[in-house]
Amino acid sequence: MSSEVTARHDAKKLVRSPSGLRMVPEHRAFGSPFGLEEPQWVPDKECPRCMQCDTKFDFLTRKHHCRRCGKCFCDKCCSQKVALRRMCFVDPVRQCAECALVSHREAEFYDKQLKLLLSGATFLVTFGNSEKSDTMVCRLSSNQRYLLLDGDSRHEVEVTRIAAVQMLTEGFPPGGGNARATGMTLQYTAPGVEGVTQLKLTAGEDANGSRRQATAWLVAMHKAAKLLYESRDQ
Repeated sequence: MSSEVTARHDAKKLVRSPSGLRMVPEHRAFGSPFGLEEPQWVPDKECPRCMQCDTKFDFLTRKHHCRRCGKCFCDKCCSQKVALRRMCFVDPVRQCAECALVSHREAEFYDKQLKLLLSGATFLVTFGNSEKSDTMVCRLSSNQRYLLLDGDSRHEVEVTRIAAVQMLTEGFPPGGGNARATGMTLQYTAPGVEGVTQLKLTAGEDANGSRRQATAWLVAMHKAAKLLYESRDQ
């Protein structure tokens, strides 16, 4: 894909919705696969009381809609303004306590883990049932729509075509704790190919820090997969 076509696909525009300003893709089909659509607001006439504390709305007690779930709350139950990047809001927006907690947790993905995925890591890559593994750098494309694998050859996996992700682990550290991530298998559908294709990523053993980078990348990709499934279930 040429840089000119890529630039057109990645173009964005500023739009105003009832919830606030959003910086969205010029073409909806080229949005981030981790994004969420704005919810339909519960109509005012259908919520005479706060949907959290059951306080009755009146002239003094105003109703507010959570920008993430669309439900209706009083100011006390919907007072937090939190960044909601999955809906492309420019500024923090009003959210209920439950949704604000989820958005805070997702902020770690955008602030830390997404950057890891974009920077990439080195793995031993095995395609399908092949016994041969190639050393490749795996990273997420800048528009978040593709996994790019670069080595002696180049491969692309469309993120929206990933059907399943499984973390591969080994052992437990002394004193307990979580098992160490050593690799990952991804199952995806490829254009023009029948059935599901499997890809295996294995973190190599070395002493220059790339193993640590690869492990962190695997954890970030596992989190990304969870967000991807949530977007599909919306």
